[in-house]
Amino acid sequence: MTADVPELGEYAVDTRDGRVGVVMGCVGTYVQLRPPGGGREWDCPPGDVRPALPGDVLRARVRERNALGRLP
Repeated sequence: MTADVPELGEYAVDTRDGRVGVVMGCVGTYVQLRPPGGGREWDCPPGDVRPALPGDVLRARVRERNALGRLP
């Protein structure tokens, strides 16, 4: 990984759309991110990834928890 990209297992923000994910690895020229509660990974160019701030991670976890609590 480059110096700008967080390490494996750390939280990062995809600055293109603001999604928070856990860094799962690098494939080719892309960083793979996965939502904090699990789910489908997505690819992000390294230039569009930044380390997540504690508030970013908290918001993502609350959003995930609220989604789990909704009735169908």
